[in-house]
Amino acid sequence: MSHTSLLFHCIFATKNRRPFISEDIQPRLWSYMGGIARINGMKELAVGGTRDHAHVLISLPPKMPIAKAMQLIKAGSSKWMHDKIRHGLFEWQEKYGAFSVGISQLDATKRYIQNQKRHHEKRSFDSEWKAILKRHGLRDEDQPSLRD
Repeated sequence: MSHTSLLFHCIFATKNRRPFISEDIQPRLWSYMGGIARINGMKELAVGGTRDHAHVLISLPPKMPIAKAMQLIKAGSSKWMHDKIRHGLFEWQEKYGAFSVGISQLDATKRYIQNQKRHHEKRSFDSEWKAILKRHGLRDEDQPSLRD
């Protein structure tokens, strides 16, 4: 039997960073995204975000690439937003960030995702993005930007 711990903190923004995810919609959207993950064999550990971006903490099954997981979650949630909320006016950016999370950082990452509203009262998305890249030893100019 194989044993894996494939934990990823994924971040993606709305197209053109439009603030289309109102606070009253957020709980429903986050829940729907978690459901997409579960239906597709992933384990949703935390979902949150703000009006213009989302954070998803997931555990992947061994045979699922992160690109497939992102395609499923983003496409499914975009369709839901089109059909139920924004009626054709919603889409995610094509780009995303996906960062591995060690088991010792699991609880801290969950708290971070669950406290996005409070977090962004003090820190901009650009600042957040640069800090995450730095923490993972990546440079902003070498990585796809979520700011576009």
